[in-house]
Amino acid sequence: MANKRAMGIIFANMHDGFLGELTSHRSLGAVPYGGRYRVIDFSLSNMTNAGIHDVGIITHSNYQSLMDHLGSGREWDLARKWGGLSILPPYAGTTLGFNSGRMESLAGVISYIKRTQAEFVVLSDCDMVANLDLSAIIEEHAQSGADVTIAYRKDYLTGEHKDSTTLVLDGAGRVREVLLNPTHAGTYNVYLNIAVMEKAFLENLVQEMASRNLRSFRRDVLQEGSKFMNIKAVEIHEPCLKIDSIRAYYDANMQMLDPKIRAALFTRDRPIYTRVRDEAPAKYGLNAAACNSLVADGAVIEGRVENCIIFRGAKVRRGSVVKNSVIMEGTIIGEQVSLDCVITDKRVRIQDGRTLMGFHTYPLYIPKESAI
Repeated sequence: MANKRAMGIIFANMHDGFLGELTSHRSLGAVPYGGRYRVIDFSLSNMTNAGIHDVGIITHSNYQSLMDHLGSGREWDLARKWGGLSILPPYAGTTLGFNSGRMESLAGVISYIKRTQAEFVVLSDCDMVANLDLSAIIEEHAQSGADVTIAYRKDYLTGEHKDSTTLVLDGAGRVREVLLNPTHAGTYNVYLNIAVMEKAFLENLVQEMASRNLRSFRRDVLQEGSKFMNIKAVEIHEPCLKIDSIRAYYDANMQMLDPKIRAALFTRDRPIYTRVRDEAPAKYGLNAAACNSLVADGAVIEGRVENCIIFRGAKVRRGSVVKNSVIMEGTIIGEQVSLDCVITDKRVRIQDGRTLMGFHTYPLYIPKESAI
């Protein structure tokens, strides 16, 4: 049943700068993940599973791949005459050019927000792989009377995270202080870049921030607003795999090989949707071997793969051994090749006899359409 009380806004480009070449030609939301998904599938499916059928995706740059993947939104039941999926192109501000923060991005699409009949707005980034019950967060916000309700998870930070927001809470779950990018290792209440508020409140907030030339949601709304606004925090207990670096992307894929993580991410009551492709099943040669790996449809395995994520249409030729690697769509690995801790982007060609090796804390990344 559609949740007519809520609409969704997803920021597709907000964390592109942290993934280097992986997002040089695509937005973070369009980054392939787990053999057959894109990162945005999780944020979008969370909204669909919560009955939100009016979703706007704010883009900034490099969004052609994202548009190709989303299409009309049919796979997420968002191809509708009224509401449904809307791609919101970049808005050129009057001072800093294209939107430089969430608040300026929202100011650029405020007419879209005002047109909807929703009572609440759910804001979400797409830098995280998680299966969340957003309907529970919306209900919590509606009952609490808070100005803003945000989601957080207790997590251990090493001090190396470049884009982390941590919360100091009182005994009632109200945010008393917001800290940006902590430098000391420890366990923190980490904000998950998911927020819920009333639409009327958001409209007034956007107008006020614009009048003061303020653009940052984390700094200007959460950090400063915690001093005088009622900001409520809801703890999330489900696994949340944050993607804020090449290493974090690699780790998030490798965790898909853990049955417990897969069971938490892919549940019957809250499925994760993605673009459907009609491809033949994966094929295995006579001497092929696959151990603890996810192999997508359309892949051809003639060699040996261990602890790998193999995407659609990838090929591993005879005599090759691929370990602890993420092999994206259309990659062709020749004969007698040895790979370990490698990420190949789409349509990479690795010729016969090559040996490439990274390390689990520093995986080797090969850009899209490269030939090695």
